[in-house]
Amino acid sequence: MRYVHLVKNLSNWWLHLACKFGLTRADPLIFRTRKGVSVAVPRRLLHEFKEIFLEECYVSRLGVPVPEKPTIIDIGANAGFFTLFAASRYPGATILAYEPIESNYKQLARNVLLNETHHIRCYQKAVYGKRGEISLRYDARDSYTTSATIFNAPDTRLHAVTVPCLTLPDILEEHHLSRCDLLKMDCEGAEYDILRLCPDHRLRRVSQMAIEVHGGKEPYQNIRSLAGFLSSRGFKTSTHGDLLWAWQMAPA
Repeated sequence: MRYVHLVKNLSNWWLHLACKFGLTRADPLIFRTRKGVSVAVPRRLLHEFKEIFLEECYVSRLGVPVPEKPTIIDIGANAGFFTLFAASRYPGATILAYEPIESNYKQLARNVLLNETHHIRCYQKAVYGKRGEISLRYDARDSYTTSATIFNAPDTRLHAVTVPCLTLPDILEEHHLSRCDLLKMDCEGAEYDILRLCPDHRLRRVSQMAIEVHGGKEPYQNIRSLAGFLSSRGFKTSTHGDLLWAWQMAPA
């Protein structure tokens, strides 16, 4: 199925094979979707790109159809691969992308600049349950990071950085959003407080979510507990591995 998605999603799908078999040394690799979206992929992040474009991991089990010209929020956007996947899959979408780590954000911003005709805005901020600042820990020796976490980690080699943060209600209010059609989250443990501290009347503005869940030490920091919380707030849920989907039929 991966190769079906490869050919379906990318007009220059052969570049992936050229990379796989050592026929190109390009870095980054510039992929183009069949809807005209360009995606610059550093080789370091090729695995993450394939998860989103070849496995379609975040949209494989969505509970309700995404409407035309949707509003999409990407929390933990990293280099922007899901943001650009969404821009290609849902033409006319308005996408708000949030990424706090500087090296990741710079690549996200480069990818947004490659696609200036699309309605994408990116912000170098974290999203959390409270606004202000938050401390993240990550491996600063890596060119990019896919695991900047709020959890305390025993690895003393990890670098701590303090970054500005805002809340999901802040995003909804600042952008005057009466609804969010799809909320994607990959934020290394912040997902629990983002959702649990969001007032119910704000949470009801979110039609659908696709979340990569990261287990923590607290009893509520696991995918089963998070699914239960969302169910108690009126969402239907589905899980597969560490991915959680939640949706409601008629958001406020």
